[in-house]
Amino acid sequence: MTSEAASSTRTPSHDEAGPRLRIVLVDSHALLREGLKQLVGVHADFNVVGAFGCVQECLSGIRDISPDVVITDLIFPGPSGIELLAQIQRLSPMTRKLVLTEHRDENHVRAALSAGADGYVLKDCNSAELMLAIRTVAAGQQFLCKTVVGKVLSNYLARDNRSPFAAATQSITEREREVLTQIALGNSNKSIARELGVSPKTIEKHRSNLMRKLQLHNAAAITLYAITNGITSAEPLAVRGAVSRPPLRYGAMQSA
Repeated sequence: MTSEAASSTRTPSHDEAGPRLRIVLVDSHALLREGLKQLVGVHADFNVVGAFGCVQECLSGIRDISPDVVITDLIFPGPSGIELLAQIQRLSPMTRKLVLTEHRDENHVRAALSAGADGYVLKDCNSAELMLAIRTVAAGQQFLCKTVVGKVLSNYLARDNRSPFAAATQSITEREREVLTQIALGNSNKSIARELGVSPKTIEKHRSNLMRKLQLHNAAAITLYAITNGITSAEPLAVRGAVSRPPLRYGAMQSA
């Protein structure tokens, strides 16, 4: 397995491109890595600064590269992409993590989100969706591709009403329900605190209680839970911008 020094196929001027996102690619298939380098590198706001064929190589290189976004598969010989996500979370907490994989089952999605993934895209997506996913996670939001959202939502909705998830909903207080709704709508702890007239620390406590009661681990999981249990709703519309703070739409899920 090899790592490659990456270079874009075009080098825009600073005035043209502005600050460029430093991107690292991790995939065990050399041909796919090369294709992704070409695909991503033509965009003026992206700079592919590394491409690696396995988890160990990525972890060795990431300390020196400090990328803005790591795009990784989940399955590798040796340590998995799930382990990579968790290690990046520890070594470089400011680095955003986007999963690009062929695995669309809910178990892989939930495992990736729990390990710290900020986005999840399938390899059969088109280039426009991938570019949107990169920009969305880089802007501090979370991104789930349309197919994954549909799959996970369907599985949640198919659960029996007597499941632990349904029982957990009954234990949520009215104020926690308000906080849950605000998180699902993409609002930050500070904005929720202003809306409800309490301190951000109080919101953080409610958020922690929600995650403990519902066994959820991040804002994307909270959002899915809120939508599928009728606590809030989201229309499956295309995202119209990754940098602004849009209402929840298909693909983009604002980090709490």
